[in-house]
Order: sequence, then C-alpha cells, then structure tokens
Amino acid sequence: MNRHALVTRRGLADAATAVVVGALVLTVAAFDEDTTALDYVVLAASSAALGWYRLAPRAVLAVSTAFGMAYVLHAHPGPLAALPVLGAVHAAARVGHRGWAAAASGLYLAAYITTGPTTQEVFEKAGLLTGWFLCAVVTGLADRNWQAYLRQTEQRALEAERTREEVALRRAGEERLRIARELHDSLTHSISIVKLQAGVAVHLARKRGEEVPDALLAIQEASGEAMRELRATLEVLRTDEPTGTPAVLVERARAAGLAVELTTEGEEKPLAATVDRAVYRIVQEALTNAARHAGPAKVGVRLAYGEGWVTVLVEDDGNADPNHPVTPGIGLRGMAERVTALGGTLHAAPRAEGGFSVRAELPLGVTA
Repeated sequence: MNRHALVTRRGLADAATAVVVGALVLTVAAFDEDTTALDYVVLAASSAALGWYRLAPRAVLAVSTAFGMAYVLHAHPGPLAALPVLGAVHAAARVGHRGWAAAASGLYLAAYITTGPTTQEVFEKAGLLTGWFLCAVVTGLADRNWQAYLRQTEQRALEAERTREEVALRRAGEERLRIARELHDSLTHSISIVKLQAGVAVHLARKRGEEVPDALLAIQEASGEAMRELRATLEVLRTDEPTGTPAVLVERARAAGLAVELTTEGEEKPLAATVDRAVYRIVQEALTNAARHAGPAKVGVRLAYGEGWVTVLVEDDGNADPNHPVTPGIGLRGMAERVTALGGTLHAAPRAEGGFSVRAELPLGVTA
C-alpha cells in the first residue's frame, strides 16, 4: 500500500471514530429532556475533534476537554458524556503526552465533581470516571510501547535480512574466485598448449615452403580468441565492480571502430551501487553484442532519468532480422537476472525497422 492510500485510509478511520463517539453521546443526551441545542453543539464539537487526533493530539485533547467541561457544567450529564474526552486522553497518552493526559483528566473530573450537590451518587460516578481515565492513560501508554516494540522488531528483521544478503554476497564472491582459479588452472593451460602447438605447426609449414592448411589457421585464430575471451571472463569473475562509466564504455567502443553516440535525458541522479553496476554491465554487454553481431552499424546509447526510475536504451541499426527469434545467450540471460534482481524490467529483441534494441528500466535507490 502506498503512502497516499495509507494516509487516506487512516483519515477515514479517524473520521469514523469521531462519528461513532458523537453518535453515542448525542443519543444518550437525547434521552434527557433538559438537553438544549447548545448542548448538542458542544457535544458534537467535542466528538468531532477526535477526527484529527493523529495530526494534533494535544490540540484535540484541549478542545475535547474544554467542550466536555462546558457540557458537564451546563447539563450535569452521566458518565457516558466523558467518551470524547476519554478518547482524546488515550490518544495523547499513546503519543507520549502523559502529563497533558493526566492534567486533562483531572480538570474534567474536577468539573464533574462540582456539578450538583456533593452526594454519594456524584462521588460514585466520579470514582467510576476516574477508573475510566486511568484505563485510557494506561492503554495509551501500552499502545505506545507496543508500537515501539513492533518498530524494533521490524528493524531487527531488516538488519537480519541485510546481514543475510551480505553473507550471500560474500559467499558469491568467494565462489566466483574459486571458479576463476579453477578455470585459470585448467582451461588456460590447455588452450595455451593448443595455441602453441598450432603456432609451431604454422611456423614449420611456412619454413618448409608448404601451404598452411586453412583448418590449422582456424585453430590458431580460434585458440587466440578463446584465450582473450577466457581472460575477460576471469576478470569479470574476479571482480564484479564497474571499472568506469557508460561514457568510458562508449569511448572504448569508438576507439575500437564502432560508431556510438551517448545521450542523457533528464536530471542525472546518483544511483545506488547495485543499480550503477547494473547500468554499467548492461551498456557493456549491449555494446559487446553490437560489435560482434551488428556489423558496420550505428549504435545509440541513451540514459533517461525519471521520477524513481532510470532507463537504459541501447539500439543499433545492424543486420538483425525482426522476423527471426532471438535465442538468449549467456550475456542476455545475465542482463535479465541483474534487472530482475533489482525489481526492474528488460526488453531485448530485434527492432521492426532492423537492428537490435536493449531496453532496461531500473528503480532508483535499490540496494539489493
């Protein structure tokens, strides 16, 4: 439930409380033939003030008590007329105004005792009201302590969740390092041997004046490419932190011969570390895919900052066929996992006018 809906719901509940209390005290007053129009107005005002007890509890306490005392001094009612004041006392004690609640209770009880002759019946009713006011103060304080306990419990739960996330991230980092070591110790050695042997075979063939087989050249080239890809993969596994900004990525892509333009829309805002990392990796992967698959194409990178969201759009006008379904590779799957983990959305598909488009929307300020 968003904040506006919560405020509206509480406002309606407070208004309903004021209406119910007012209906009760006005109904009781209606049975007294001596009740005047002024009495009804005073009771209605004392009850209506309860509709704002969350916003201004002390002001509500003062208004309800003043009108309640005026009604008591004028009409000499029964104990039920104290309901609006009891509600205001409870609300004041609930937010910590114990002294104000006690003072209002004492004033109302003093006014009640002074009404009529000091008979046993008056003191009995005053004693009953004293018990009611004590209950209102005590329940208000108990409610305050309960709310504080709930807030502390929620805070502890959030702290525990944060601790679990930190432990999970640390374990994930340790696992990435372990995988990087395993890949380095096994694949790097094997691919290096293949590349070395292919290079020696090519060298010997050329030295003897023989024609180098195309398959051997392909092996040599593929092994070199595999080594470069493996090194890049190991670098990513060893650290998941961005090594620059999207602007740096665009400059690198231009230096490599890719026609890239970077545009920024809206007021640039600071991003949480996880969101900033996701933006960097999305732009990096999209530019890498464009360089590999788009051919001689123009690429546009756009960062749009909105109200609570940042949009990353990378489009190229390459040779992607809009009628050909895309099979997500490791890069696209990794992008989708990052975006989903942050509560965002990702759309990666060929464009109708040709080329490929990657669009990600990420919420600002997300920490996990």
